[in-house]
Amino acid sequence: MLAILFDGIAYGMLLFILAVGLAVTMGLMNFINLAHGAFAMVGGYITVLLMQRAGVPFLLCLPIAFVGTALLGAVLERTLYRPLYKNPHLDQVLFSIGLVFMAVASVDYFVGSTQQIMQLPEWLKGRTEIGSGAWALGMGHYRLFIIVVCAALTLALQYILSYTRFGSRLRASVDDQRVAKGMGINVNMVFLSTFAVGSGLAGLGGALGAEVLGLDPQFPLKFMVYFLIVVAVGGTTSITGPLLAALLLGVADVAGKYYIPKMGAFIVYSLMIAILIWRPHGLFSRK
Repeated sequence: MLAILFDGIAYGMLLFILAVGLAVTMGLMNFINLAHGAFAMVGGYITVLLMQRAGVPFLLCLPIAFVGTALLGAVLERTLYRPLYKNPHLDQVLFSIGLVFMAVASVDYFVGSTQQIMQLPEWLKGRTEIGSGAWALGMGHYRLFIIVVCAALTLALQYILSYTRFGSRLRASVDDQRVAKGMGINVNMVFLSTFAVGSGLAGLGGALGAEVLGLDPQFPLKFMVYFLIVVAVGGTTSITGPLLAALLLGVADVAGKYYIPKMGAFIVYSLMIAILIWRPHGLFSRK
């Protein structure tokens, strides 16, 4: 019982880091970026390929994946995304889905379609057992590492958005771009930085999740719905909502697949439908 809860929390924290950038771009920047999973895939492949072909240590690969994906996000925001900010949402959806299929085809062509295997350091392998019987808690070392890293990132992100000058400038830019520009805020730079950080977090999530979720060219398509569920159920008005939604989704998914393996996905989608019927703007939305 406790082991399922622990694994569900680890899975949920990972989903939050993967999806929080999408929550920011949809909620704060009002842009529907369905290609968000492609950035996660890029971060995962950066990590796996650096470890396999260059022998780079796992811990060093994580910041490299974040920076590399953030730089890619910054370039694409400046060249492709920015002209579409004021376009209808349908244009944004079609554009970002096109990017997804281009990313899938590119990775399949240059790297191959086989699932990548990531060899973790020895200190991240194995489990620690606490207790016995029905209340025994088996903590996988790597899942514990994921929880600690993701919790630290969540606290840092919440602090930046709530208590720093950058967070204030971002909220001002979203509320009224004309007024923000009149106050001397470089709105374009704020949006560029926000998009880059969101992409970098997706890449970091992909790097952390390559061992847990698996990594192949179909990654953005397989997990696109999960990212959207986190944002839809949690709402886009805060960081706390997607975090709680990701934890709820993670625990429900792990428990469903453990107790009812043939209906695991059905339970998740049924829960999502019920929540959105009850709270159309998201379970933790302020509306």
